[in-house]
Amino acid sequence: MLQIVAVVASVMFAVGALLSVYRIVIGPSVLDRVIASDVLVATIICALGAEMALNRHTDTLPVLLVLALFAVLGSLSVARFLPGRDNA
Repeated sequence: MLQIVAVVASVMFAVGALLSVYRIVIGPSVLDRVIASDVLVATIICALGAEMALNRHTDTLPVLLVLALFAVLGSLSVARFLPGRDNA
């Protein structure tokens, strides 16, 4: 039963990651691309957290913290330096 849940979660994470990569490539504006990159990082963080829970270890916890830090700092820097631009 746990393997079925892991496969379903993996498929959902993969679909979410592919859709966000599609939005990064196609996105009409810089802000769309930034939001899609935030979604991609959040998806990766959730996938790593699910992998940690399934395998019952905490080895990748520092990676999760660094990814979360980069996501926040990236969003803040874009929000700071692109306030008036709408289209890329």
